[in-house]
Amino acid sequence: MTNELRVGVLTISDTASLDPASDTSGPSLCRLVEAESRLIVQTKACVPDDFKAIQKTVTAWCDDLDLHLVLTTGGTGFGIRDCTPEAVLPLLDRQTPGITHLIFAKSIQITPFAALSRAVSGIRGQTLVLTFPGSPKAVKENFEAVAKMLPHAIDLARGGTGKKVHEKMQGGARPSGTVSNDEYSKSGATHGHGHGHGHGHGHSGHTCFHHSDKEARANATSLGLGTPVSRRLRKSPYPLIPMDQALASVMDRITPLPSVEKPVDEKLIGAILDEDVVAVEAVPGYRASILDGYAVIDTDGPGQYPVTAVSIAAASSDGSSTKLLQGQIARITTGGALPEGATAVVMVEDTQLIKSSEDGTREEIVEILAKVRKGEAIREIGTDVQVGQTVLKKGQAISAVGGEIGVLASIGVRQVRVKQRPIVGFLSTGNEVVNHDNGQPLKMGQIRDSNRPTLIAATKAAGFDYLDLGIAPDSPEDLEAAIKNGVEKCDIVVTTGGVSMGEMDLLKPILEQKLGATIHFGRLMMKPGKPTTFATVPNPKGGQTKLMFGLPGNPVSATVTFHLFVLPALRKLAGYEKYMWPSIQAEVTHDIRLDERPEYQRAIVSLTPEGRIQVQSTDKNQMSSRMVTMLGANSLLVLPSRTSEHSSVSAGQKIECLLIGKLA
Repeated sequence: MTNELRVGVLTISDTASLDPASDTSGPSLCRLVEAESRLIVQTKACVPDDFKAIQKTVTAWCDDLDLHLVLTTGGTGFGIRDCTPEAVLPLLDRQTPGITHLIFAKSIQITPFAALSRAVSGIRGQTLVLTFPGSPKAVKENFEAVAKMLPHAIDLARGGTGKKVHEKMQGGARPSGTVSNDEYSKSGATHGHGHGHGHGHGHSGHTCFHHSDKEARANATSLGLGTPVSRRLRKSPYPLIPMDQALASVMDRITPLPSVEKPVDEKLIGAILDEDVVAVEAVPGYRASILDGYAVIDTDGPGQYPVTAVSIAAASSDGSSTKLLQGQIARITTGGALPEGATAVVMVEDTQLIKSSEDGTREEIVEILAKVRKGEAIREIGTDVQVGQTVLKKGQAISAVGGEIGVLASIGVRQVRVKQRPIVGFLSTGNEVVNHDNGQPLKMGQIRDSNRPTLIAATKAAGFDYLDLGIAPDSPEDLEAAIKNGVEKCDIVVTTGGVSMGEMDLLKPILEQKLGATIHFGRLMMKPGKPTTFATVPNPKGGQTKLMFGLPGNPVSATVTFHLFVLPALRKLAGYEKYMWPSIQAEVTHDIRLDERPEYQRAIVSLTPEGRIQVQSTDKNQMSSRMVTMLGANSLLVLPSRTSEHSSVSAGQKIECLLIGKLA
């Protein structure tokens, strides 16, 4: 760890966010921080008493800036708008009640009003987060209560042992006996003092994560990679979180990729414009006929006229056009340029040939049978698009059927600025998994990989680029190398398998302990897909962090969670404004028994002849291993969890459906 400890100071106040000059507690806290020898204020900000604004800033400072310490001031009281504890608490991986108690104990000695503070503290990733009240006096009291212990706390949160501090406090003593320094450190005994760190190591269960593992991150929830199976956890250390919280956790961490110049061609399909597009040429660029017939001067009226010129839809050799005089007409085709002086076009059906040339190849005299108005059947210059007109807007998608490419080509635009398209990499894991097309009979215990082909096909259908990362065996070294390869080459890496509680489920410890990743959730309150994992991984080349989705190995679980999380993430990364699946209400055609977890059943939404929208499950048995339940599915039926009052959904009841395909 470097000597300097980087700190972020966040003022939370409706008033100060509108008038930064009125902020007194933030600057006061900055001065207190800078007065400490190792602490330095790297960033500071002011946001209103708004739940999302607080969470967005704290999350970015912890996850993206990787600050050592985040200090907030304001919003911890009893006021109606005070929401700092509610916003910060869900972001914490671990709370630090000892620090919170210490601050309270010091403050309550000074004023009984300290009891009105609802401050919280804890650790997110490797960042220590403390929330202080909003007055300069309270900030000073709170900060001074913990200032001297902050470097030690940060050292521990970053994976250090705190050995120097411990030895200093214990006079350098070690327990008697024959245990070596290294063994003593590994046992976790050096954390057995009474400082209230909350490490929870103990000396009997030995089910903890040991700080002596040099590869492990301090915030790692998983056990060390070398932990014997006999000491593995019997329950997941990752809390079950609801879907809305999980989706917010993903989407709040996505910033659309930067933009690039791309030529106007078929490769542009699926791209999102990052600029307004203005026409550089008018459409049409000349006065053109909209039908086959004869260019006339409308005041001439019906009668017989000599055909003095022919205008077809082609460029003239010298760029000039013929001039039509009174009493003359010109034959013209659809799209042909009107001769100078022509004011209307008469369709060929309203004419009659009077005389042709001796060889019969030319029309010489034609009778006009109908009266036409000035401007009839003519497309004037710029009728469709005028020079300088904004034709396409920033944020608009270039589709295969919407005509955007044709419009761009017609207005003289050869290149446009669009958002970069993300690349997603797919990696299957497991010793038992083999390529589906290897041509060899399956051996006992082997399964063909259906996950990669399924997810790649869905990615191609959605218009995104992908990289096939193959299959990685259940080996820490192989899995680490495969993930590193994906992180280096892709914006999003998707793995399937290895995220449950088996002894060969290595993904989470490798992410935390080898790749420096932050796991934002490791279990979901949903069916199927409970062990779905989402993490952010530092970019080895610097810049924006990479997204990592660890999907379950069961084919249906992998497919459902891919549609729920990965495709929306790809769309947001690509710049789509509407990146979530469209949702509709549909009438269920059969009774459905609810599960204890919210469930996403594979279903078919269709339109009846009477115009009613109906939905039915693809199969009664919706087990996560039964890939056949995806056959024909164009939607995910969103079923609530079972309650004592509602244990099923009845036929005829309307329920939410996420449309992932076309209506049947």
